[in-house]
Amino acid sequence: MAAQSLSVLPASPSSSGCRCRNPHNSPFFNPNFITSGASVCSFTGLHLSIQPSCKTSRRYSSIVATVSSSPTAPWSFRFIKSFAMGELEARKLKYNNTGTESLLMGILVEGTSLAAKLLRESGVTLFKVREETVNLLGKSDMYIFSPEHPPLTEAAQKAIDWAINEKLKSGETGEVTTSHLLLGIWAQKESAGHKIMATLGFDDDKAKELAKSVMFMGVGSELDVN
Repeated sequence: MAAQSLSVLPASPSSSGCRCRNPHNSPFFNPNFITSGASVCSFTGLHLSIQPSCKTSRRYSSIVATVSSSPTAPWSFRFIKSFAMGELEARKLKYNNTGTESLLMGILVEGTSLAAKLLRESGVTLFKVREETVNLLGKSDMYIFSPEHPPLTEAAQKAIDWAINEKLKSGETGEVTTSHLLLGIWAQKESAGHKIMATLGFDDDKAKELAKSVMFMGVGSELDVN
């Protein structure tokens, strides 16, 4: 069966076991919990076989996640990192769930995608989104501690499902990108993420501009931006 390389990520050699999460709870695949040779089910339902790199250092070794062929489109590395950063932003704000506003912040924290560049050009910055999030959703009690992986809100799950479905409907090969994710957030009209984007100046014209860029890229690969 043909296989596709997903990413090369650092992992501590002392890590043991693997952690897989229900996609309706928190679908992030964390490479820090993978042991060599492990085969796990990722958030997209794909089976990952992990093999250690032959190059090792005193503190870290590299692992390569190989994704077997599957009818479900895989997430790009930037998508995965944006999701992880979104969870972290939710925890920073002591929220019990990862919402569309957290996913939006995750895209901005990752920062190297076409979606992040368009957001910044539109005046949607991480600082402003954090501020608007607190204004819209309020502050959590200082004594509340968020889960390690705050589960997705219904709107956030719908945004991710929208992104995956749009990629599959395009008929193109390749990965689901952060551009798909951002458009998925924008498609959830009643979500906090959409409201915050609209408040900060993002509109349907900019969404259409991003959608055209996704179509132009074709295979859905993500490019580095300055």
